[in-house]
Amino acid sequence: MFQKQKIGIGKRKQAVARVFLVPGNGNLIINNIPGEKYLQYNTAYLNTIWSPLKILQLETQYDIVAILTGGGLTSQTESIQLGIARLLCKMDSENRLILKPYGFLTRDSRIKERKKYGLRKARKAPQYSKR
Repeated sequence: MFQKQKIGIGKRKQAVARVFLVPGNGNLIINNIPGEKYLQYNTAYLNTIWSPLKILQLETQYDIVAILTGGGLTSQTESIQLGIARLLCKMDSENRLILKPYGFLTRDSRIKERKKYGLRKARKAPQYSKR
């Protein structure tokens, strides 16, 4: 399908994105669906995905092809952003110096805390009754 070295992997919560940058004219394809339709035409999500390419002025040179599994739309978009940033650094090491101050290369490691026994959720306890 695509070359193995031209893949960027991004993760956020349960979402995992495998991102490919293909020479093109700025199209976004997520799971073989146009990106705008997949992200429900949400401009905030689209701006999040395109921001690493916009900073490097490359948004019209590449098409983004992403394969997503797990998570919700917000974590999926953030995982795509991380995958794109990692892939751009892999393509040219000078891009790292530009993208690092914006925080695009930082993996957000916060995940859902596990439920504990005796509690309703991870930290929510049943109502306390004194009598």
